[in-house]
Amino acid sequence: MGESDMVGLDGRVTGTVGPGLVGEVIVRIRGGAEHFLAHPAPGTGRLAVGTVVTVVEYLPPRTVYVMAAYGDAG
Repeated sequence: MGESDMVGLDGRVTGTVGPGLVGEVIVRIRGGAEHFLAHPAPGTGRLAVGTVVTVVEYLPPRTVYVMAAYGDAG
């Protein structure tokens, strides 16, 4: 799985993501759903559990950088 396969996919926060925190997201991929460690994209604040996010960077094997998919996550 390459970076281009992950970037742009949507997921949902399952463990709070924020500055100084390593959170968790679940992303639908390869016919199922997989969990990834998650960091906020630069300029992104705290993302609460349940927030729909978009993957903006993928660091193999299991780390992603994410931002809110729909405007302000506030």
